[in-house]
Amino acid sequence: MEKAARSSRAGADRESTAEIAGGDVQAREFSWTQADFTRVQALIYQRAGISLHDGKHAMVYSRLSRRLRDTGYQNFRDYLSWLESHDGPEWQEFVNALTTNLTSFFREQHHFEILAEHLKSRPANTPWRVWCNAASTGEEPYSIIMTALDALGPQANFKLWASDIDSKVLATAARAVYRQDSIKGVDMARLQRFFLRGKGNNEGFLRVKPELQRMVEFLSVNLIRDDWPFREPFDIVFCRNVMIYFDAPTQRSVLERIHRVMKPGSLLFVGHSENFNESRDLFVLRGKTVYERR
Repeated sequence: MEKAARSSRAGADRESTAEIAGGDVQAREFSWTQADFTRVQALIYQRAGISLHDGKHAMVYSRLSRRLRDTGYQNFRDYLSWLESHDGPEWQEFVNALTTNLTSFFREQHHFEILAEHLKSRPANTPWRVWCNAASTGEEPYSIIMTALDALGPQANFKLWASDIDSKVLATAARAVYRQDSIKGVDMARLQRFFLRGKGNNEGFLRVKPELQRMVEFLSVNLIRDDWPFREPFDIVFCRNVMIYFDAPTQRSVLERIHRVMKPGSLLFVGHSENFNESRDLFVLRGKTVYERR
């Protein structure tokens, strides 16, 4: 009896040490172990190239707990086993849950100033092909469109492809409806020119005008896969605050793919904390977080 009690206590101790720190274990709805987190790390890396560091325990638990509730699973082990054995729509929900979508209109304002000058440096009838990846809920691609129309005029020969791996944020971007109090960084002149103000039940919301929406094609693109749908090279690519979620080998692989879909001399806009000086064979720095394709 005493031996069995010692064995039971030892098992409980092992289970306790397996639980991940970052919150009150007793308050958790689901058991959450280091083994669960390690499996999630491997799965999101395989599917999206995202490297989750060990400080993301609480975030991953919180976001994936919603998937357990929606799918009816009682623990992460069974949910992840089911996910691994099925190639269905839950994979998209899994990726959606673990991607970060922090964005705003005209974020990193200097990029749009550089973009405007670059667009005005060529003849007015120049055709422009632009790709904005990690488009999130649409604030960035619509900021690009507004900048292009300001720089080139209403007859601009300008087409934008906006992509993301998260299907839900793409749907929001395509709807192009935003709360008025969330549209920061857009001056009054642009609000009046490029947005429609909601009335009645839609009061407090703004919608991007249809003529801007028609200039954007939204599509799903996974940056670590080789199935990108583009057939012609781009003049400009926005890939901002994306590479920070990849490890060095994945960054290099994605940069090589981006390089292949850009014209020589085209511009790549990246995030404020991203530096690709180790890929000088592909891109050369031309401004503050702006690179030129070699």
